[in-house]
Amino acid sequence: MSTDPGSTIAVWPRSGRWESLEAAVTDAGGRLAAPADAAGLIWADASRPDLLAELLAAHDHFEWVSLPFAGIDPYLELLDDRRIWTAAKGVYAEPVAEHALTLALAGMRGLPTYARAARWAAPEGVNLLDAAVTIYGAGGITRSLLRLLEPFRCRVTVVRRRNEPMTGVSQVVTLDDHHEALHGADLVVLALALTDETRHVIDEAALACFSPHTWLVNVARGGHVDTVALLSALDEGRLAGAALDVTDPEPLPEGHPLWRHSKVLITPHIANTPEMGVPLLARHTRANVVRWLDGRPLLGVVDVAAGY
Repeated sequence: MSTDPGSTIAVWPRSGRWESLEAAVTDAGGRLAAPADAAGLIWADASRPDLLAELLAAHDHFEWVSLPFAGIDPYLELLDDRRIWTAAKGVYAEPVAEHALTLALAGMRGLPTYARAARWAAPEGVNLLDAAVTIYGAGGITRSLLRLLEPFRCRVTVVRRRNEPMTGVSQVVTLDDHHEALHGADLVVLALALTDETRHVIDEAALACFSPHTWLVNVARGGHVDTVALLSALDEGRLAGAALDVTDPEPLPEGHPLWRHSKVLITPHIANTPEMGVPLLARHTRANVVRWLDGRPLLGVVDVAAGY
């Protein structure tokens, strides 16, 4: 085992996922240390960015900080250029893409109606086969979802920051022109990072471009959608429905109109459960510790300026 001080890594706080993450560090050849003595920090509690702020205030020497989520919006105020920040970009892509496909099929096949029915209902539903699909985002979730969509022969448009081609995609448009990607879409999937640029990307103007048969699926962040505008569009029949794994606000309060809306299907941010995600995060952590010790570039480096 290396005696290089740079090989010392803290896994903190010691709760939740810490045991599997500590095992990943030692398996990769790293030396576990207390935060005061560690060069690297594997943050283990995604729900407590406030605790990370306190730790960094007390121990400002970390050269590398690893965050456990792909979406790092709760940590944006902590980012700086003095250290390397990594996130779990793409780590949870497979389960989240699978859930996006599940929500899409459930919505398009009428499950929100049938699951609430107490009597034999009239037929409803459309095919995902040969559908026009618009996906916001070009990261790991989208790449995984594109693979899952291959048997459905979908015509896929991807909305991303840069107009760069992607394999398996019929068209790529930028966020500046994203409204054109909504016209005629049968399915719209949100799988992008939440930034100032993408907050409320689905707003009143975007919803005006939806067709009455379009389903919206959100497996990214609730802040991508203007909830008030969405409810209004649903009430007016300007889209077929919304299947949401994330909401704004979140958690969604009891009695919120989204809960009881007949055209809405909600799952409580479980596209990636701990049972699915912890082994994936441990594998990612091990790979990055190996790279850290070898002096190689890390996986999932955060672009501090872009905020993801």
